[in-house]
Amino acid sequence: MEALKLVKMANEIAAFFESDPDHAAALEGVTQHLRRFWEPRMRRELLAWFDGQAGAGLKPLVLESIRTRRGDLVASGPAT
Repeated sequence: MEALKLVKMANEIAAFFESDPDHAAALEGVTQHLRRFWEPRMRRELLAWFDGQAGAGLKPLVLESIRTRRGDLVASGPAT
């Protein structure tokens, strides 16, 4: 999948969770959505974009999710 499309999709997820007044819950929501609903290949491509492009274009909540919860995003398979 094209990396810029993944960036757009991740930002849309973040935009949804940004409305949560509890920042920790919003961060958890982004991380768990990416883990549950994105294929491991999609998550790997997003992480490669983050690493190669310094996260260019990603919303702060996505950036924080990758920086602080990367292990959850790297794990194979969906979260249970």
